[in-house]
Amino acid sequence: MAIRYYKLFDLLQRRQMKKTDLLEKAGISAPTLAKLTKGDTIKTDIIERICIALNVQPGDIMELEVNQETQKAE
Repeated sequence: MAIRYYKLFDLLQRRQMKKTDLLEKAGISAPTLAKLTKGDTIKTDIIERICIALNVQPGDIMELEVNQETQKAE
């Protein structure tokens, strides 16, 4: 399982925003943005800041990707 943030970057593109605009508007750091780009784990307070800055819900910016191996293990 993994969280994917492609929805966030699609949203930024539709709003004609750059990643640097997100840094300023949400008050996040460049290393955090790099984690989002790579799909690494980030803290929920960062997700909250992004959602507030963009006026969206968490499901609007991220998606849970479930693989078949994980489903079989449960």
